Amino acid sequence: MPQSSITGSCASPGARQRGFSLLELLVALMVVVLLTTLVNISVNSGGQDIKLEAQVRGLVDVASYALDEAQMSGIDYGLLLQEEEDAGDTVYSYHWLERQIDGWEEPTRGGEIFASQQFVPGVELELELEDAPVVELSLDDNDYEEDEDRISPQIVFYSSGETTVGAINVRQAESGDLLWRIEWDLLGRFDLLLRGQREEEEGYR
Repeated sequence: MPQSSITGSCASPGARQRGFSLLELLVALMVVVLLTTLVNISVNSGGQDIKLEAQVRGLVDVASYALDEAQMSGIDYGLLLQEEEDAGDTVYSYHWLERQIDGWEEPTRGGEIFASQQFVPGVELELELEDAPVVELSLDDNDYEEDEDRISPQIVFYSSGETTVGAINVRQAESGDLLWRIEWDLLGRFDLLLRGQREEEEGYR
């Protein structure tokens, strides 16, 4: 077959596939990055919410256990809430203590059940007690190092079966919105309220 016929069988210039322009590639890349960012924000936010719920429910469970343990062992237990600085951020934590002859110390029993816990970043705690509308949670590290014996828990679970009456509000730090509220009475009966609303099934009452 002549060479000219071979050349003539090739696709015409109008039938060629047009490639993507640089602008189109940049727009597509921006869309992918935006979608990835939105997905990550959604996943991270959901993960933080789940972790926070697990933390507040865990606090209620351990508090109920502490009251039972106090009555069985004859030893008072206490809950110390603190506002601390972590890498320049304000975070909130809680620590369990037991009353000894020389003062409040870390529990000698209970193992990991009474381990200290730190709440997820971005939330703040408000403590309300029966004799004080709002309790200061911040703690001066220098004072603590100088005199650890003066540190005592704000909430006490007595061996007599009674508890310091109060509530803990867990709020979003930026907006101040109420996320969770934990309430309890003199006998240590707890209510866990999502956004301050009472749950239909009062499993913590």
